[in-house]
Parts: sequence; structure tokens; C-alpha cells
Amino acid sequence: MTLYEYPCNERVRILLRLECLFDRLFFFAQGEDARHHQVAMGTLFDILECLDRTDIKGSVMQDLDRQRQALLVLRGHASVDQTGLEKTLADIEQAIAALSSQGKIGQALRDNDWLTSLRGRLSVPGGATQFDMPSYYAWQQKPIEQRRASLRDWVAVILPVFQSLSLCLRLLRQSGSMADAEAAQGAYQHMLGGKVQQLVRVHVDEELGVFPEISANKYMIWIRFSCQDGEMKPQQVMRTIPFRIALCSF
Repeated sequence: MTLYEYPCNERVRILLRLECLFDRLFFFAQGEDARHHQVAMGTLFDILECLDRTDIKGSVMQDLDRQRQALLVLRGHASVDQTGLEKTLADIEQAIAALSSQGKIGQALRDNDWLTSLRGRLSVPGGATQFDMPSYYAWQQKPIEQRRASLRDWVAVILPVFQSLSLCLRLLRQSGSMADAEAAQGAYQHMLGGKVQQLVRVHVDEELGVFPEISANKYMIWIRFSCQDGEMKPQQVMRTIPFRIALCSF
């Protein structure tokens, strides 16, 4: 089964984009080749760009606090796993404390003149060549462990926001239960009945050779299944497609 996720608001959209960027950052930071680390550096600056454009810190802290208040009322309920509940509450407290202890997320990276210069160079296609920035080329020639150590230090500056948004997305995903559904003639509609949803999750059997194109507003969710032709152009399918769907909201 292949999982597709669709954010129903801009806040969740940004969290998913940051999650994707952090995943790429961690993967390439563990590489050995200097070109892997160049991708990691570029991704690090992409994350900073996202953090510059929106108040992720405040948004995530509000979501976590809202979840904390909702979970606190479940203490003592016989039907609730109290051990798991206390673990989740402790994770939320730790994440909020880590964010609260920092000023503007990533400020130490912005204050580093060398990183600021490199950020500008990497924004230009092919702009990080040895003649553009010899100091960066020299860093690329250092032993692997030295480069990894540098990357770990830089990533550590923004790690609290990753840990917090990961927890926020985990709680959001856990709020929805998967249910079986069918898209007649490749199309599916779900009326929301006034309930606000934040994330749509769709599981599709990869052997069906289709993918969902999802859109949503406060009234309805639309899913249209398509396949790809030889040039990768989406083509809507006109047969019944079985799939699984979960609607998630805090």
C-alpha cells in the first residue's frame, strides 16, 4: 500500500513540507561524498527559508498545548492506557520546553557569516564552485567525520523544531482511523458535515497502478484517481478503485 497525504490548511501544509525537508537533510548528512553534504547544506537553507516565512514555533506550541489540554482530561479514565497517556504528555511537555527555551529558531545559523555567504551562493545555480567560494571547497575536502561533525552542529540548532513538529504530526495522524472506501468511476466525494479536518490520508494498493489527486474545502473532500501515460501525464481512470481513507483533526 502506498500512502498519500493531503493537508487541508496552510499550517499543516508547512509542517509536512518541513518534515519532508528534514528527512532529506538527515539522509544526505549521513552520506560520505561531499556532493551528498552539498545537498544537505542546500536542504538546511531550505528549512531556514521556511522558518523565515512563518511563525512555526508559535504555531507548533499552540497545537501541542491544545493537545495537552485535551489529553489531561483523560487522566484516570479506565478505558485509556494511562502509561501511554503519561508518556505522550511527557513528550509534549518536553517539546514545549525545548521550543520555549529558544529565541528565534535557527538564529545562530543566520548569525554565522560564512553560512550566510554560502546560503547566497547555493541559491545561484552552480554557484558553489571552487572559484565562487574557495572556503566552501576547502571544507568539502576535509575528512568525512569533520564534515559530518559540522553538519551535526548546524542541525542541532534547528533540531527542537523538528522534534516538536514530528510530535505534532504524529498526534494528528493518530487522531484518524482508517476506513475502507471505493471510488466509483475513479471518483470519490466525502461530505464533511461542518466538521473541520486538517489532514486526509489515503492508502492505495500500488498494484492498481493509480494515484489520488485530492482537493478539499470546509464542506467536502474530493478524490480523483488517475494513472500515468507514457509521458507521465495523468489520465483519469474510469473504473472502481478500492482504497482506505482516514480523516485527521485535533
